[in-house]
Parts: sequence; C-alpha cells; structure tokens
Amino acid sequence: MNAVHVVVVGCGRVGSGLARTLEESGHTVAVVDRRSKAFERLPEGFAGKTVLGVGFDRDRLKAAGIEEASALAAVTNGDNSNILVARVARETFGVANVVARIYDPRRAKIYERLGVPTIATVEWATERVLQRILPERPTSEWIDSSAKVCLIERPVPAKWAGKKITDLDLAGLARVAVLTRLGEGTVASPDTVLQEGDIIHVSIDGSSIEFFDQHLQGAPTGGSH
Repeated sequence: MNAVHVVVVGCGRVGSGLARTLEESGHTVAVVDRRSKAFERLPEGFAGKTVLGVGFDRDRLKAAGIEEASALAAVTNGDNSNILVARVARETFGVANVVARIYDPRRAKIYERLGVPTIATVEWATERVLQRILPERPTSEWIDSSAKVCLIERPVPAKWAGKKITDLDLAGLARVAVLTRLGEGTVASPDTVLQEGDIIHVSIDGSSIEFFDQHLQGAPTGGSH
C-alpha cells in the first residue's frame, strides 16, 4: 500500500509501539504527548516528529501534520481525552481513518454513535488499531476476544518451495494451521511440502506478525525435502 502520514496521540506502550510499526512499514509518523519524558519510549533512531502538548489542541495537531494525515490514533490513558482528540481529527480536520482507545466499555457504544470507532481495553492490540487506521494494510482474518491470537493469510514465496510446512513455524509464536493449494484448503500436516503458489493460514501471537513476515521473506530454514 502507499505510504501515508499518521498522527499518534499518546506515547505510552501502545502509542510508541504503533509509531515503531508504522515507521518500519514505510509510513511517516508524528507522535503527540503532553510529557516530554514519554518520547523516551520511542525506538532509537525514530525519524518521525514528536510534538509536546495535549492532543486536542488544534495548533499541536497542526504541528503534527494533521492537515496532511490520512489517519489518527488517540491512545492516551484517558477516555475523555481520546474521544475529544478523535472528534477534533474527524470533524475539524476531516481525517478519514480515526480510532480512539476506550477503557470503559460502557462508553464505547455512545462514542460509536458519534461516528468515532473505538477499541476497548479488553480487545486491545496494536494489530486492531492498524486495522482501523490503515484499512488497506494486509491484516488478520480473525482475532480472538483477548486480541492475543490472530489468524493471518499469506502467499508462500517461491524460495520456500520444497521446504516442509513446519519449517515456517516459529515455536510458541506462529504455526501454519491451514494450507490452500489450487483453491482447495487442507489442515496442515507436518509432512506437507510447500509449493510455489500455496496460500498459508497461520495462527499467530498478535505481537509477532511483523516478526513472522520477516521470517517468511527471509532465507528458508531447514533442508530440502
């Protein structure tokens, strides 16, 4: 997908993780937080912009590039702040893809009626935010209710042809569950040998999707079979 500019309001664990993932995916990122110390959570060498201030301040949002942004994620530790930031982004600046983190699930339906997608803490994961703010991004087919386990679909690169399907597994993190070949799906068997054109469906730890994609694009492991 094409690179876009994303504003992340809140530089806690989730916000800093989002910023890292977005930048590594080739997007430009600006992070807004009212505490300068919060920016220490960002990875070393972070090339995006950091803006000190409250996220619903229009001038701070403009400094973060909100007028050019395609998406905004409001992920501070306050429900009211997050929904206010999201509404300003949507209603004042016309940002198309906006999501707000909500701690109190009872409020979520109210905010949804205001046209702002929300994600409650119980279903929280970086992957869910990325689904909302980057809808064109290759993403998960299914996410469990705790948002810790996902099912993803990926084509098998030609360089993995001839390798066993288990060579793609990552112990404790990812396991190929289903293989689709010539339009027909089968439950993966440890003895299955991969072919070019195969599609795999992988059950995976939600925080390990990027790691698995790097593994899939890297040099095959294991010997030829």
